[in-house]
Amino acid sequence: ASAVVQFRIFGGAMGRVPMDATAFAHRKATLLVAVAMLGFTPGQLTASEFWVGSLFAKLRHLSTGAYLNFMDSEGDARVRDAYPEATYRRLAEVKGRYDPNNLFHLNQNIRPEGASDGHSQREIPKVRTS
Repeated sequence: ASAVVQFRIFGGAMGRVPMDATAFAHRKATLLVAVAMLGFTPGQLTASEFWVGSLFAKLRHLSTGAYLNFMDSEGDARVRDAYPEATYRRLAEVKGRYDPNNLFHLNQNIRPEGASDGHSQREIPKVRTS
């Protein structure tokens, strides 16, 4: 079992891609810091969660944004931190087109455009078979 702090240096070719070209928007950031715990048994979990949470709280004021692949279930506000508003709206519009009933909502969820509670009220289109 271990707790880790990982630093990833950004820049180079990744930083030359326009911010709105892809869903990953933090291309101008110089550093990504991930704080995580790995391989803990349930008995070790509480102390480790406290350590990770307190370290994250101490670093949080230095940061902006979020990276979804490193997040736990932290709620809608943190999911929105991962994207500029225009990018989030674009992703919600795409989600509304391809997943209007929010079937895929158990991940770091982007609500479909028009949904208010995480699940759209639109009907699932029927699939025709021949």
